Amino acid sequence: MSQDDDALHERLKAYEGKSAGEGGRGPDPVNDPMIRHWCEALGHPAPPDGSAPATMLQVWTMAGYNGPTGRSENYLEMFRLLDEAGCTSIVATDCEQEYLRPLRPGDELVYDSVIETVSPRKTTKLGSGHFITTRMELRVGDETVGTHRFRVFKYAPAKARKSSEEAATKAKRPRPVVNRDNAGFWEGVADRKLLFQRCDGCRTARFPWLPGCNSCGSQEWTAEEASGDGTVYSYVVMHHPPFPAFDPPYAVGLIELAEGVRMICNVVGVPYDKVRIGMPVRLEFAEVEDDLVLPVFRAEEAV
Repeated sequence: MSQDDDALHERLKAYEGKSAGEGGRGPDPVNDPMIRHWCEALGHPAPPDGSAPATMLQVWTMAGYNGPTGRSENYLEMFRLLDEAGCTSIVATDCEQEYLRPLRPGDELVYDSVIETVSPRKTTKLGSGHFITTRMELRVGDETVGTHRFRVFKYAPAKARKSSEEAATKAKRPRPVVNRDNAGFWEGVADRKLLFQRCDGCRTARFPWLPGCNSCGSQEWTAEEASGDGTVYSYVVMHHPPFPAFDPPYAVGLIELAEGVRMICNVVGVPYDKVRIGMPVRLEFAEVEDDLVLPVFRAEEAV
């Protein structure tokens, strides 16, 4: 680490312990409709006591796409300092949550956050910069109900040695992880079949492949072939730094099959910005490389 890096880190460390945002308030009280929507979207059983699933903790504090950030001047100053040092890019790396008590409909959350740590300069494949951890304390009244740590990497992008197009042409696509639980699925893909499981006990269809039924617990099941018809239930457009064998931006969809199960898959056949929820799609098998076949879903051009 150079003397300049040491000096910058000392300036950044001065922000540790300072506020990253104070007096934040959840935009809505904890409420039944949001709990129901969240449970339906994730396939999560609603807690029988009427409380919110613990992992919804962040849901109640998110300001929304156009909402106020609630960032303190300390936090903004620190980021301006990093920008001036060339660390103009940012990526979220991980988060940690602690749940101290269940949240119930009617609870109104308030929160404060603090800049907890700023790492020395680190170098990764993305570039060189600093990991910044903030800690949020969430309360209902004076009672602390949870904490949320969020870590980002603020960095100067590494200079690419090759163009992303050249790298994608020469690099091999990462291989799927095949284990004893999902081996049957990938054997089906190799035979150009999309297989899902159906429980022999309660007849519930399931995907991804699991060793037991998440509805009745039975470990007996039968593999069935999907018809290949589906619709886009939800989707995201992937924007990320150059990465071998991938060419962003591209659309990844949560596809609802005609049989009622959902799977995550690339959506092809239309530009990434033309993919829409509810769009009908049809299964295809793409020979990505000589020894790698992957399922994809082709959509018709959006009107």
